[in-house]
Amino acid sequence: MGHPKGLFLLFTTEMWERFSYYGMRALLVLTLVAATDAANPGFGMTTAEALKLYAYYTSLVYLTPIIGGWLADTFIGQRRAVVLGGALMSAGQFTLFVATPHSLSLFYVGLGLMIIGNGFFKPNISTMVGDLYDQGDARRDSAFSIFYMGINLGAFIAPLICSTLGEDPAWGWRYGYLAAGIGMALSVVIQLLFAQRFLGDVGLEAGAKRSLAASGGVKQPLTKVEIDRLRVILTLFIFVVMFWLAFEQAGGLMNIFAQDNTQRMVGTFEVPAGWFQSLNAMFILIFAPLFSILWIKLNKIDKNPDAPIKIVAGLILTAIGFGFLVAGIFEMQTTGDGKATMIWLVLAYLFHTLGELCISPVGLSLMTKLAPMRLASLVMGIWFLMPALAQLLGGLIGAYSERAGEYQAVRHFAEGLGIRAEDAGILVIFGSIALFLCLFAVVLWLISGKLVVWMHGAEKGAPANTGQALSEEMEVVGDHEAMRKSHQ
Repeated sequence: MGHPKGLFLLFTTEMWERFSYYGMRALLVLTLVAATDAANPGFGMTTAEALKLYAYYTSLVYLTPIIGGWLADTFIGQRRAVVLGGALMSAGQFTLFVATPHSLSLFYVGLGLMIIGNGFFKPNISTMVGDLYDQGDARRDSAFSIFYMGINLGAFIAPLICSTLGEDPAWGWRYGYLAAGIGMALSVVIQLLFAQRFLGDVGLEAGAKRSLAASGGVKQPLTKVEIDRLRVILTLFIFVVMFWLAFEQAGGLMNIFAQDNTQRMVGTFEVPAGWFQSLNAMFILIFAPLFSILWIKLNKIDKNPDAPIKIVAGLILTAIGFGFLVAGIFEMQTTGDGKATMIWLVLAYLFHTLGELCISPVGLSLMTKLAPMRLASLVMGIWFLMPALAQLLGGLIGAYSERAGEYQAVRHFAEGLGIRAEDAGILVIFGSIALFLCLFAVVLWLISGKLVVWMHGAEKGAPANTGQALSEEMEVVGDHEAMRKSHQ
């Protein structure tokens, strides 16, 4: 395919890491809330306790890449950081396997190993993809397109295997973590066996040495244009945090909704709740190319929206997704078993993915355009602080759903709409998130003109054709997904 063989080594390494992460994420909350005396026993936490723990875990997962990236750049290099991080995450998954369902303390140790390992792995694997190519090499954009497909392939198949095992009482939650651990171990083994052969010296030297040589050690003050562009980054911080706060309900409250409030029977087969975690990756694989083509088509007729307006659209699309969940709650009041059909969750994941495609690649691309070269790492740190903060706040808000229905005003409001008191909490949370997304979208739309002025033409220089636009769109999504997604 005209690419270095090292690209496909990194593709496979990242695919198995994403398999491991998303397989584990699909099981985490469900394991924590499963009763200790159930047919498939867990740790017997309340929904609020489980979602708080999920919030702390996922926020730290997003935070530690800042530290891991700095350590790799300064001391150990990307290659060693990836292997070290992968080994720690593999050990973490196997620790979860041993701990479930007997030892919550050991389970916490496993989560800690996952957090530390992720910090080393995520910020460095995609850096090595770029380092396979010389500056200006036209193949680099295409390389990230290929790498991106590996990311989402791993994210797609993970819940199908790990949730199938974990949610089946004949196997149990622990075997889902075992499958995730095996996937992570494969990622490490592949690196150890083939890295030197296919990567050569890529990722061995700490980035600080290369950066110092390139800059000559000369420091320059920030210009007015650079200061204005930093203002844009800090302003968008607020709106992107709101998006991630809503989007990351997928692994928490929406996961609980899938298990407890969704009719998942197809004939005699019950769809595992964790399978819904694959929908986001599947929809990304379908719609990311279409969005890339859309932007270039709009650009050709001079109708391509500025980045702040695309983010506005992403917020509204995500709000619509939560609107479908609210519709599902209303349907729950009319069914004999008190559960909603699966279509509402599918539609919610669809619109959340469409919102993500308006915000995630656009936002990351904008960060790289606005960041002064000498502050690029700091700006990327700010980007990863957004989902880190959002994960914490989102998990706490999700946890609040269990107590929200206890307030008399909330119960009266829900009953006035014909909603049972026990469903009042999730109605208020899903509905409030949709409302606040719309309010944030309106505010961003009102100030978007000023933000565009502060950008000083950073978005100019559009791709020349559809193929180039598709590659660039895939590249920025791939960069982000490799360190977040989730993948993100």
